Amino acid sequence: MLADGDTGFRLRVPRGFVARMQWGDARDPLLMQVLPAAAELLEAPHYSSDPVGDMDARVGTGLLHKYAGRALLIATGSCAIHCRYCFRRHFPYAEETAASGQWREAIDYLRKSADVDEVILSGGDPLSLATPKLAELTRALAEIPHLRRLRIHTRLPIVLPERVDGELLDWLQTIPLPKVMVLHANHANEIDETVAEACQRLRDAGVSLLNQSVLLRGVNDSADALAELSERLIACGILPYYLHQLDRVQGAAHFEVPDAQALALIAELEARVAGYLVPRLVREVPGASGKRAVRS
Repeated sequence: MLADGDTGFRLRVPRGFVARMQWGDARDPLLMQVLPAAAELLEAPHYSSDPVGDMDARVGTGLLHKYAGRALLIATGSCAIHCRYCFRRHFPYAEETAASGQWREAIDYLRKSADVDEVILSGGDPLSLATPKLAELTRALAEIPHLRRLRIHTRLPIVLPERVDGELLDWLQTIPLPKVMVLHANHANEIDETVAEACQRLRDAGVSLLNQSVLLRGVNDSADALAELSERLIACGILPYYLHQLDRVQGAAHFEVPDAQALALIAELEARVAGYLVPRLVREVPGASGKRAVRS
């Protein structure tokens, strides 16, 4: 382990998430996701500080427009947990947060962009914002007639399920748009009873739940781990959605799983679980029109 801060990306993890780790196991799959490692200091070829082309897709402060019909708001740079493979670990959040100026720049762009029918809240983690701040944003979004859906990308219900409190649920129920929440769990051990209860509350509030994972060496690179994750997700009413190949951000090369191995894992998973429990294996390619399926 490195001293905290040596990588420029500080250790941050909620105590409840730590409590789900197996004490004494240096290779615990939850610990591996958050523990700073010396390998992060190694320069890796073909890895960069902006591996998915965020800055090339920038159309305003904290506003990205990569794909047809969808725009993404960097709602905040804050997050409850610092995952060591985070593709935005080098993102310039201080200058690029859509909440600055009471969201005016982002709202003006969306109002003028009739081709955008879905807004994605991302970050950092949008649920790191205070609920009244989120309500301020969604009130403005609800006044844009061509918007059809709100999507929220968040890890907080997994790592900090107590964030799903009464105020948050009340806010979600007031949003007139259909709501999709894309959660982020990589291993079944992340999902305990507190997480299951939080997800049930979200579903009761009318939120559709999906999950996206990242394939990580030493964390979930086995068919057993992936199958158990899918089973745990569906038991909580969460549909497995994407399994991402690692975004090649500097500092994360030691997590990469080769494509051939990833494809073999998906083939084994398809032989073991129902088809709807097999997430799509994808990679984000800068400049592409959408997530790209990984194929042999």
